[in-house]
Amino acid sequence: MISCSGAVFAQETKPVDSTKIETLDEVFVTATRTERQLSSLPLPTSIILSSDIIKAGVTKLNEILSEQTGIITVPDFGGGEGVQIQGMDSAYTLILVDGVPLIGRSAGTLDLYRISVGNIDRIEIVKGASSALYGSEALAGVINIITKRPKYDMFAGGISERFATFNTHDVNGNLIWKKKKFSGTFFTNYHSTDGYDFNDQPFIQTVEPNHDITVQPRFYYDFSDKLTLIAGLRFYKNEQDYKAIIEDENCEGKSDVDEWGAQFRLEHKWNSKIESEYEFYSTNYKAEEFLNNPEGQRFDDSFYNQWLFRPEIRTTFSINKDKLTTGVGVNHETLERTYFDNRITFDSQYFYVQYDYNPIDKLNILAGFRYDIHNQFQSQLSPKLAMNYKISPSISLKTSFGYGFKAPDFRQLYFDFTNSSVGYTVLGYNVAENRLDTFEVQGQLLSRVEGISFSDHLKPESSVNFNLGSLYQKGKLKMDVNAFYNSITNLIDTRVVAQKTNGQNVFSYFNINEIFTYGIEYNATYKFSSDFRVSFGYQYMVAKDKSVIKAIENGEVFARDPITLESFQLTKSDYFGLFNRSKHIANIKLYYSIPKIKTDVSLRVIYRSKFGLFDTNSNQILDIYDDFVNEYYIANLSLSKSFKDKITLQVGANNLFDFTNPREISNIPGRQVFGKLQFNF
Repeated sequence: MISCSGAVFAQETKPVDSTKIETLDEVFVTATRTERQLSSLPLPTSIILSSDIIKAGVTKLNEILSEQTGIITVPDFGGGEGVQIQGMDSAYTLILVDGVPLIGRSAGTLDLYRISVGNIDRIEIVKGASSALYGSEALAGVINIITKRPKYDMFAGGISERFATFNTHDVNGNLIWKKKKFSGTFFTNYHSTDGYDFNDQPFIQTVEPNHDITVQPRFYYDFSDKLTLIAGLRFYKNEQDYKAIIEDENCEGKSDVDEWGAQFRLEHKWNSKIESEYEFYSTNYKAEEFLNNPEGQRFDDSFYNQWLFRPEIRTTFSINKDKLTTGVGVNHETLERTYFDNRITFDSQYFYVQYDYNPIDKLNILAGFRYDIHNQFQSQLSPKLAMNYKISPSISLKTSFGYGFKAPDFRQLYFDFTNSSVGYTVLGYNVAENRLDTFEVQGQLLSRVEGISFSDHLKPESSVNFNLGSLYQKGKLKMDVNAFYNSITNLIDTRVVAQKTNGQNVFSYFNINEIFTYGIEYNATYKFSSDFRVSFGYQYMVAKDKSVIKAIENGEVFARDPITLESFQLTKSDYFGLFNRSKHIANIKLYYSIPKIKTDVSLRVIYRSKFGLFDTNSNQILDIYDDFVNEYYIANLSLSKSFKDKITLQVGANNLFDFTNPREISNIPGRQVFGKLQFNF
């Protein structure tokens, strides 16, 4: 997708203010649902400040997340772009906006392109199983986008326009105000682009022209010092050209996405020891698309309509230096879509308990659990335990253990989708056998993969996550290191089950008996001065299937020499791991401010080592003899200049050295040069 710009608030564009913000120990709420300083948390966490987002010049959530250590943004079958954390797919990362979840995972991935960064105060990232607080979608972690909130009497705002490569235009507006008891924010963003094209086919582009609009008002009313009402709304609409070549005919139509969400929360401070939050959240995600044939007659229609209603009550009890947090809630979710026979309903109830215990000043223990009752699968208990021990004022050790659970969703069970333009097919496990038989009778099937069976039931997934790390922070240097291990039983993943006569694959969902991922992540930041800092991040990660390792040990896995065409037995060292996982990812970032001329420079370089997308030697695993996507580097550069704190000019280039790999990486379109002008008031 093409990025759009994000407007920023006037008081936060000043270089001096940004520097001051960076020196503070940031407040973090996602990991515990209570305010905690980032350095004191016993869990693997990170935070992205609005000042860094502004300096980087990024405009969509996928852009800023792709620059973070341990996170890879990957495209999915439906054209969206999700995140991979600690080697786990994007379906297992929960995305929140102000603490409430986004929906609309039409292809298993929640598309990060839907979220503009223009009104973000900070992004909080928790890595590792977080089901003890957030339920079954948080096996890999949680990303919480927290929007700006006025803290004192003020009235400010900004408008901006951004022009970029591919005829991309963005117009943004921001307001923030507070007057006595009433305050609020208002953010809007309009984006349009001509898209980009990697295809040789003149009729179809890789990304078709599209435009979208986001509107986010949020209001606060203080009835008293102890009672505050918060009302937040979010509207998003996207329209995109939809084209396909079907049986040598050029078909075209439109694809529309409409999303809205409403959040109402009452914050009540009973006294100095008890605080409660009463929250109601409702959201709807609707997508429709159609294709007409060259004569203008309707060829294909599809729709997706998902609703979520969730009331929740949370209470925190302060007990001396400790905190006890409890919560109870209900989820009611419905889904109607083209590729299901019936309307689907999910009903669940849950409660959770968490104890934040500080037996001595140097030791913090975080323990808790969540219990889910669901109408589609058995009740589930998800515990967690974490500890942070401060060895000295500069060094702390942290460790955490968490358990997660995720039942197969209806997409994995009953999906029946064929991409009419490309031709690939994705089938739910329960319908795959009958549909493959139908394809065979219709002459659409070239071959089936040997050894694939649909005789068993698709089972729920469970995950155990372990982290062990350390934080060092003294003077100008800050370093943290974290070793992680995930053991996922009955992981549900896609595999090729057949090949169609058009050359495209048929995919379905399977339990992989036991997957494990392990690795180490390292981050370091050094501030040479208040105006110049450099950071470095690196992750080494291995992700493998234990059943494949066992089969190799039993001498059951072979590969074919591409030259001699002779088969030979593989060893464990020949097994590379799971598809679309890189063993090495790294980044280096430089931020330099020149206060005298009110100028900021931001340079970020991101590296990803080789990875495999498909089995290319027909043994159904990724081994070192398969074809790989080569390693690559992406460099992003931006320069910002402020004039009297009212006008900001920003220029830059994403993918500065114009890296592309059209055949294997569809979400990197090449160099994107941009310029942005903003007026603050």
